[in-house]
Amino acid sequence: MERPIIICTRGSALALAQANFIAASCRAAFPDLSFELKILKTTGDKLQTASMSKPGTTLPKGLFTKELEVALLNGEADLAVHSLKDLPTDLPAGLMLAATPKREDVRDVLIYRAAVQSDLRGFKPDLKLKDFPAGATIATSSTRRKMSLLAARPDLNIVEIRGNVSTRLQKVAERGELDATVLAFAGMRRLHFEIKPDGTLVGDAVPNGLLATVLGLDVMLPCVGQGAIGIEIRANDERISKIVERLNHSETFHAVTAERAFLRGMGGGCQSPVGAHGEISGDKISLKAISFCGAAVKRAEGKRPIVEAAALGEQLAAELK
Repeated sequence: MERPIIICTRGSALALAQANFIAASCRAAFPDLSFELKILKTTGDKLQTASMSKPGTTLPKGLFTKELEVALLNGEADLAVHSLKDLPTDLPAGLMLAATPKREDVRDVLIYRAAVQSDLRGFKPDLKLKDFPAGATIATSSTRRKMSLLAARPDLNIVEIRGNVSTRLQKVAERGELDATVLAFAGMRRLHFEIKPDGTLVGDAVPNGLLATVLGLDVMLPCVGQGAIGIEIRANDERISKIVERLNHSETFHAVTAERAFLRGMGGGCQSPVGAHGEISGDKISLKAISFCGAAVKRAEGKRPIVEAAALGEQLAAELK
C-alpha cells in the first residue's frame, strides 16, 4: 500500500479548518488515496507577543510559512496549506504555489459591542465607520487596516491587538478601552461565524453582545491574497501537482497572481501597508490597488487580458512606487 499523502498545516483553529477542507476535497477527488494532516508550529505561532506593526521592527520573512516549507523540502510533507495572505511572494527554490481553491469573501468586518445594560460603551446595529464617536478606539495589528481606517476617519485612535480570532473577540467584549476590532470576513466564515440580519455576531465561542458590519471595498481594500487558500508543493513533484490541480479555481488563481505580482513589485511582504483586489470578468482581469507606503495615500487601477495578470500587477506597482 502506498504511504499516505501528508498535508502540513499550522495548528490554529483557522489553519486547521482550511487544512481539513483541503483534505476533504482531496479525499472526495481521489477516494483511493490516503491523506493525513501533519500539524507544525511556525515562528509566527511562537511570536504571539511580538508586534506585527511596530515601527522599526523587522519580522522574519515567512513568519507563518517557513516551517511548513522546510517540511516540504525535506520530504516530510507533500503539500502545505496556507492562508495565501501569509505566503511570501518569493518562494524558496524548489517550491511553487500550485493551486488556489475558490476564494471566500475578501472583505473586512468591523466588530463592536452592542449597546446593552452594562457599564461598557456599546453601539447600535449596522454601525458604519462614519458613525463612531470622535476618538473611538479600534484595535488592529495590521498596518493596512490601520491606515485605511485613518484615511476614512483621521480622528480615530488605533491600537495594537494580538491573538487568534476568539481572543480578539473576547478582548472587544470585555475591555471598555476598546470600542471595536477589524477581522477578515473569510476567516470568520471558515470558523462558521455568522452575522445575523440584525447584525448580531454568532458562532462557536463568540461572546454575547457583539455586533458586526461588513466594510465595503470602497472603505477598505483587502490585503493581497485575502480570503484565498494557497496550496504549496515541490516544483518537480508531478504526482502531487496532478492531485492539487483538481482543487484549483482558475479565476481565483489569476486574481491572486495579479495581486501577488503587485506586492512583489512594491517590494513588500505580507506586513506591507498595501491592499489589492483582482476580479475576473470574461477573459479580462481588473485590479485595484492602494499604497500607504509614502506620506500620501496612492491608488491605482487597471484592466488587461487574463493571461497578463502578473503584468497588470507589475504595472500598478510601477504606478504607485
